[in-house]
Amino acid sequence: MERKAQTKISEIFQAFSTKMTRLTGSSTAFTMAFLVIILWGATGPLFHFSDTWQLAINTGTTIITFLMVFIIQQSQNKDTIAIHIKLNELIACTRNASNRLIDVEDLSEEELRVLEEFYIRLASLAKKERGLHKSHSIDEADENTVRKRQLHKNSDDLTAGESAN
Repeated sequence: MERKAQTKISEIFQAFSTKMTRLTGSSTAFTMAFLVIILWGATGPLFHFSDTWQLAINTGTTIITFLMVFIIQQSQNKDTIAIHIKLNELIACTRNASNRLIDVEDLSEEELRVLEEFYIRLASLAKKERGLHKSHSIDEADENTVRKRQLHKNSDDLTAGESAN
């Protein structure tokens, strides 16, 4: 019974945070917040810029900021999971992609740094080939670079031979 209650609360919070994230990220919400600040500033002389006048805006913005942190974090967590699933699908269905990159977000920071070094090396190889789309897998990078170089050389030789005829 407790698990059902937690699930229901979680569903309600997800729906609420999704709606609030969309609402608060709108130009209307920004305009309203801006107008509240203008109105607050304009009422300063009326309240003689008192401590209570300052406390009102400070308290309001603090409460809103505190609550928005949780709403935004929940929304970002959900978006991050969706993006990871989509990227994992692309890796899984791409023939020459390294399946070791599926769920790479679960690796330690040190392991991610090792992978980063591989991709820096791939970028370097691609730059040497004058094209970023020519190397595509950690395991095959060196082999592909040599093969591609040979293919381009053969292609260039054929083109040069055809134009000579």
